[in-house]
Amino acid sequence: MIQEKLAQLKSLFAQMDRALIAYSGGIDSTLVAKIAYDVLGDKALAITAVSPSLLPEDLEDAKTQAITIGIPHELIQTHEMDNPNYTSNPVNRCYFCKSELHDTLKPIAIQRGYPYVVDGVNADDLHDYRPGIQAAKERGARSPLAEVGVTKAEVREMSQLLGLPWWNKPSQPCLSSRFPYGEEITVDKLQKVGRAEVYLRKLGWNNLRVRCHENTARIELPPEKIKDFVASVDLNALVSAFQEYGFVYVTLDLEGYRSGKLNEVLNLSV
Repeated sequence: MIQEKLAQLKSLFAQMDRALIAYSGGIDSTLVAKIAYDVLGDKALAITAVSPSLLPEDLEDAKTQAITIGIPHELIQTHEMDNPNYTSNPVNRCYFCKSELHDTLKPIAIQRGYPYVVDGVNADDLHDYRPGIQAAKERGARSPLAEVGVTKAEVREMSQLLGLPWWNKPSQPCLSSRFPYGEEITVDKLQKVGRAEVYLRKLGWNNLRVRCHENTARIELPPEKIKDFVASVDLNALVSAFQEYGFVYVTLDLEGYRSGKLNEVLNLSV
C-alpha cells in the first residue's frame, strides 16, 4: 500500500513539471518536498514562511532538512500579525494565516513560472477542523498527500522508507495554536510560549504543548509520561524559568496532550 501511494505521488509530481512547495519543515511538507525533489530535481522549490509564529529552532530544522534533501530552499516573510482578523484569534484564525501565506506564494509562483503551489496537508487533516485548507484551495493550491489519501501514520512510514532521519519527528503546528480561541495573539505571547517549549525540549521532552491562558502556562504531555515528568523534572527551576518568560502560574494538564484538543470546545454544527 505504501509503495503504491508513493508511486502515485511520484506520478502526480511528474505531471506537474514544476512545483513550489509551501514548506514549513514539519514532517508532512518535508515528505512532499523530498518526493518533489526526487521527481523534479531543481524544478522543485521549497519556500518557508518566516513569522513570529514559527520557532527559530523549527526554522533551523527546516533549513537543515532542505539541505539534506537537496531541494532549493528560500525564506519569505509573512505578515499575518498585521491582520486583526488573525490576531483576535477567532475560530477561523487559520483561514487568515493560510490566506496570507498563499497570497504571498502565488505571485512568486506565477512570476517564476511554477504552475503549481503544493502543501503538506494529509488525508487525516481533512477530518479535523482546518479552515486554512479552504483558504489554500481558494488560491489554487494542491495537497498531494490528501489527494492520494496518505494519512499521518503513512507519512511517517513513507518518510522512514525513504530514509529520512526525522520520520518520527513530533508534529509542531504554529505557535498561535497554543492559545484558546478568542484570546488575543501578540508577538510577546508567542515568544514566551516558544521559549517555554524550547526549555522543555532541551530537557528532553519533545512531544508536548505549552498552552497559554493569559498569564497561565498549561503544559500538555502524553498521559503515560506525566508521572515520569513530575518525578524527574526540577519543578521549582521550571516554574522560575516560566515566570521569567512572563507567566505567573504554571500548571500541568492531567488529561494529557492530544492533537486538536482546543478544537473540542467548538460546536461545529452551528
